[in-house]
Amino acid sequence: DVAADNPLPWQKKQTNLSPGRVAQSMGGVFAAIGTPAETPKPRGKSPGWPTGRIRLRRIRYPTVKKTTPRPKKEQPKSA
Repeated sequence: DVAADNPLPWQKKQTNLSPGRVAQSMGGVFAAIGTPAETPKPRGKSPGWPTGRIRLRRIRYPTVKKTTPRPKKEQPKSA
């Protein structure tokens, strides 16, 4: 038997558990087998830069500008 009878104070003890009593004792089963979930990740404010680490400014590259398109040369019409 995986589920043990754990009656509430007003309930009588049962030898053959009803589906409701089995559902009631599932908390103990889950506590015994553990959870497949991973540990929660830290939330909130990030720790930031480690103390003593030298910060460097990022490399600035010149801006690339688009040129105005030149008008296409017309082809001579063939007869």
